[in-house]
Amino acid sequence: MNVNEDKPIWQRGALAYMAGNSVAANLLMLVFVIGGLMLASRIKQEVFPEVDLDTVSIQVVYPGAGPEEVEQGVVLAIEEAVRGVDGVKKVRSTAREGVGIINTEVLTGADSTEVLNDIKSAVDRITSIPRDAERPVISLLSNRQQVISLVIYGDKTERELRALGDEVRDELLGDKRITVVELGGVRPPEISIEVPQENLRRYNMSLAQVANAVGQASVELPGGGVKTSGGEVLLRTTERREKGFQFEDITVLANPDGTAVKVGDLANVVDGFQEIDREATFNGQRAVRVDVFRIGDQTPINVADAVKEYVERKTPELPNGVSMAVWNDQSEVFKDRLNLLLKNAYFGVALVLLVLGLFLEIRLAFWVTSGIAISVLGAMLFMPAMDVSINMISLFGFILTLGIVVDDAIVAGEAIYHHRQEGMPALEASIKGIQEVAGPVIFSVLTTIVAFTPLLFVPGIMGKFFKNIPMIVIPILAVSLIEALFILPAHLAHAKDTEPTGLFGYVHRAQQRFSQGVERFIYNTYQPIAETSFVTGT
Repeated sequence: MNVNEDKPIWQRGALAYMAGNSVAANLLMLVFVIGGLMLASRIKQEVFPEVDLDTVSIQVVYPGAGPEEVEQGVVLAIEEAVRGVDGVKKVRSTAREGVGIINTEVLTGADSTEVLNDIKSAVDRITSIPRDAERPVISLLSNRQQVISLVIYGDKTERELRALGDEVRDELLGDKRITVVELGGVRPPEISIEVPQENLRRYNMSLAQVANAVGQASVELPGGGVKTSGGEVLLRTTERREKGFQFEDITVLANPDGTAVKVGDLANVVDGFQEIDREATFNGQRAVRVDVFRIGDQTPINVADAVKEYVERKTPELPNGVSMAVWNDQSEVFKDRLNLLLKNAYFGVALVLLVLGLFLEIRLAFWVTSGIAISVLGAMLFMPAMDVSINMISLFGFILTLGIVVDDAIVAGEAIYHHRQEGMPALEASIKGIQEVAGPVIFSVLTTIVAFTPLLFVPGIMGKFFKNIPMIVIPILAVSLIEALFILPAHLAHAKDTEPTGLFGYVHRAQQRFSQGVERFIYNTYQPIAETSFVTGT
């Protein structure tokens, strides 16, 4: 007889105390279940985790310059300036016609925002960039993922399709479920003013005079304020022009006799697109793409559903010869992975219930199986604090744990059931059973946790993706260990005996007959055959 059995339960250790205190065990279970359900709505859902790529991008537009001019005038100067910035690991540059792109990779462990600010300061100090080059655009790259795209295609001009794309974008932004929409596969708009040489000679003007007149007439500037008795009146010049015909009315030359020469008198104004090698086609027809992204607490499935509902409403309203199609729907991949998780969970629950129900006991099978839900919901309780989202990688972590999350509960439950079969009272069987297997169960879970822990320390961009797996697996295993040690024994210790009558009584008797039949087969048939084979083999 164990001397500990004579002591009060609260003096026999935490495992014994929790086994005898069903209120504490149930409160702990409710914390995991209710807390997980309440915080589940705050967990961000995305196709892939959105992370900073630890890369600062510098883009400089140099209109009319060839790749060699871009390299000599822009790229080399910026490369020289940013190489000496603290935190810069590597610089990669690309010089193309009219644009130079310089990507600087940030050292592991360095503050990306601080490096970004230092690079901005270094670029601002450069004085050798050509005057015709536009102001550098400096940003920290991230893997912002689009959810779905719409393709508008048909036998229409590029301008007509662009107008339809703008209309679709504005209407999509009117949906509260959608926040970010961008046009793709279309050239940027451009207004060009083409002045023939003979017209310049006729009016004795230069091209610089025309450019200055256009620049001064197309401005939008604040002009200060005027204080009056009724309050302050703000002055602002709003002469911004966005259409080609608006530039035709700009006065370039005013004669003493009151006549004026306007842009439309000496130039051809073309409201078109930039001359770049970009063209989009779909099913052999000219097309424009509308990309839809998710941000904040939006989910890929909700965003995709909003877009598909819009397509159904908009398609009958499209002009003749124009069609609309859904393309690159990433939410389907996310939904397939989520369905795979749910499918595996259903099969896992059914398998555990069936096997444990047949060989041990239905009540034990139920409480062991409930450990799957408790562990998963318990992990969701910590996901917002760890800034982990539900994405393709974290869902893989959930799928990984489904096969091992109930192992510790099965071991603990079987040990308790063994002592119950020997005639020990339920409470004593729970205490003795869990104390016998606590050490092996704890170390088996810890070894699995240790196996996944190195993924938390993978450096670089890939480490930001890989860490989603251990940050799901470790909390689930930790919660399952707590459930097996502190919650399951209390449920089995205070379980009532099954009534001999009724449906549960019938199921219990059938299960016991099956279990006893299996045991007789093991001891009367399988064991003698195994012993005989072992002796013969030796």
